[in-house]
Order: sequence, then structure tokens, then C-alpha cells
Amino acid sequence: MKGGMQGMLKQVQKMQAEMEKVQKELANKTVTEESGGGMVKATANGQKELISIQIENEIINSGDKEMLEDLVVAAVNKALESAGKMAEQDLSNVTKGMIPPGLNIPGF
Repeated sequence: MKGGMQGMLKQVQKMQAEMEKVQKELANKTVTEESGGGMVKATANGQKELISIQIENEIINSGDKEMLEDLVVAAVNKALESAGKMAEQDLSNVTKGMIPPGLNIPGF
């Protein structure tokens, strides 16, 4: 049993190191989503941080402040959701086979 525990500990340490590596890589991976037919574009990284927002002059010059606000919120929410899915996918590749199905661990 002792060898089994040592083996398991080594496997967990390896998984931790791989997860740290993936999390660092996620900081450099980005997704861009849009709203309003591309009038507003939001880019987020794999750590769910908003990196940039691009707004077309046409919507800025329209004077419709409420619509612009709604489009920004929609684009940002889409980008953050996509970034979360990307991170989840990348992290699940590391933990595949290590965490039993149905075990709900935050961040996985």
C-alpha cells in the first residue's frame, strides 16, 4: 500500500505542475466575441480577464448610449464565457482520468 500512496502522490504532483503550466499558457490564449453584427468586439484571455474592447465609430456616433452599453455588455459576456470554456477544456485535458466523473471541484 505504501508504494501505491507514493505513486499516487507523484501523480498528483505531476498533475499540479501540468495545471500550473496550462494556467500560465491560458494567460496568453485569447478569444474574441462580438455583438451587434461586429459593431462591438471584446477579447478575453484564458484567465477570464478582459484584454480589449473595439467599438466601431458608427455605433459611437449614433448617439444611442443605451444600445452601445448593451452591446458592450453582450460582447464582454460572450468573450468571458468563451474564455471560461477554453480554460475548462485545457484544464480538463490535464486532469483527464485523475478526477472521478461527477466530482465537482471548482475550476475544473
